[in-house]
Amino acid sequence: MVLCQGGGGDAAPAAGGKEPEVPPGREDGAGAVQPCLCPPPGVEAAGAEERRACGCCSGMSWPCCCEAPGTKKKAVCPGLGLFYTILSAFLFSVASLFLKKIEDIHSVEVSAFRCVFQMAFVLPGLIYYKTGFLGPKGKRIFLFFRGFLGSTAMVLLYYAYQVMPLADATVITFTSPVFTSLLAWIFLKEKYSLWDLLFTLFAITGVILIARPPFLFGSHVTGIEGSYTDHLKGTIAAIASTLSAASTIVILRKVGKSVHYFLSIWYYAVIGLIGCVIALFVLNEWRLPHCGRDRVFLILIGLLGLGGQVFLTKALQIEKAGPVSIMKTMDVVFAFILQVLFLNHLPTWWTVGGALCVVASSCGTAIRKWRHSMKKAKQREI
Repeated sequence: MVLCQGGGGDAAPAAGGKEPEVPPGREDGAGAVQPCLCPPPGVEAAGAEERRACGCCSGMSWPCCCEAPGTKKKAVCPGLGLFYTILSAFLFSVASLFLKKIEDIHSVEVSAFRCVFQMAFVLPGLIYYKTGFLGPKGKRIFLFFRGFLGSTAMVLLYYAYQVMPLADATVITFTSPVFTSLLAWIFLKEKYSLWDLLFTLFAITGVILIARPPFLFGSHVTGIEGSYTDHLKGTIAAIASTLSAASTIVILRKVGKSVHYFLSIWYYAVIGLIGCVIALFVLNEWRLPHCGRDRVFLILIGLLGLGGQVFLTKALQIEKAGPVSIMKTMDVVFAFILQVLFLNHLPTWWTVGGALCVVASSCGTAIRKWRHSMKKAKQREI
């Protein structure tokens, strides 16, 4: 057996009768080099009539499957990134449901517990993959801001979940693609067209329908969970969380696969825990749950939040941001279902209308960005 350079359906001798050069190997998600073994030139593999797709590299017929040096590696499964996104959306939605069920525990303390669980479960992965704890020197500043902005988004979102309806807070977070386009225009010098402006206006309209400010809807606002003051605070927190999350997505896409996703989550957990502990001392809000049920909910929130973060990070690493953003709209579907089934809170028509505006804006932005990236990729191929 020899190492093949690949590129064709059958192994062929190299030009000039020389042995094919040994490629330097390829890197998988964990950073390990795994060259692929193929039979020597002229030798047909046993059972060639039953060739199957290779899952290790380019997806060509096995066994001549190694991609040529310099070619782009294709995903093992075309829909794997989208499946990860749906699974992440479901885990985050269930975690937010448990958060609504917890009583008398500040959102910052819940965030601190989640960070502790993330650190505990990610640490063995860092040791196993030998990624280190700081990451590449050129990427540390990005990892720091990814951790800071991601943990800030988590705290603000948890606060919004506690003081306003679950579906309302979830819908507001789906203005993230609109803010992502705006931030990409500011920091990455990407084009911001009239379509982007239209989607932004749709998103703002959706948020207004959910927030229902009294100067537009009158002093008697119906369908609000709790007091309107808390509802307004939750709306502001959700919008700030969305801005932070949009910044995180821009950073994740810039870092890409150059940093293992476990290391990205490690920064998220460590920086988040430090920030939460400082905030708890300042606010004097630290208290252990007095109920066994709340303790179980805290553990489940930590586990589900960890799982959702892992799957979302993996999805962004193996799939384009456009399809991931579209598929994340399942968050809204899950939120509405869980709110009706377990919280006995029927959404108002204002919330439904706002959700349609925000989801349309989110999907429109994602589809436009996706098509633009595909067009650029085809132009590079030409």
